[in-house]
Amino acid sequence: MNGRKKVAVLISGRGSNMMSLISAAMAPDYPAEIALVLSNKPEAGGLQRADDLGIKTAVVDHREYKGDREAFERAVNAILRDNGIELVVLAGFMRLLTPYLVNEWRERMINIHPALLPSFKGLNTHERALDEGVKLHGATVHFVSAEMDDGPIIAQGAVPVLDSDTPDSLAARVLSVEHQIYPRALELVASGKARVKGQRVAISGGSEPSDPTFLIAP
Repeated sequence: MNGRKKVAVLISGRGSNMMSLISAAMAPDYPAEIALVLSNKPEAGGLQRADDLGIKTAVVDHREYKGDREAFERAVNAILRDNGIELVVLAGFMRLLTPYLVNEWRERMINIHPALLPSFKGLNTHERALDEGVKLHGATVHFVSAEMDDGPIIAQGAVPVLDSDTPDSLAARVLSVEHQIYPRALELVASGKARVKGQRVAISGGSEPSDPTFLIAP
């Protein structure tokens, strides 16, 4: 399909969400193509998974930049530009971004977080959800802003928290939701249906029988 947006997926690990995006992008009518997978860790398992599927990969090892986060990001940005990337998707990319990269890709970079933002920003979200006794937990896809785990929300998915849950069992159910909402969110952004208006995301062309931006899983 001509006119598909060229997408780079940034990873630090095995690329679980990356694979859900690649699978969705195999559909001929999907508005985005995964053109590049980039990692800050040469040992990231997702690199081999992408390479096996014929997707171009790249590595910018953050350890070579000795704590100079902006220099690292400038190297990442150069590769993105050289490959004609139009949208950036963070999928388990375990680096805090500086304003430099956020501003370079403002409203063209999205992230997924394993919690129903604005609750439980940061790490250990499943443990914290259990400790707080919430009845619903889930995941959020949002545009990236300069603040950690912040920015206008594109889509969310929720699961019930069970009395029998452990952090691992809850994480597994949330991950399943992530694999459903991330491709939906990228589709909305790549097609131009999701647009930032202030601190909210407006979805145009709402011909779907159900809301594509919110999912409640059993």
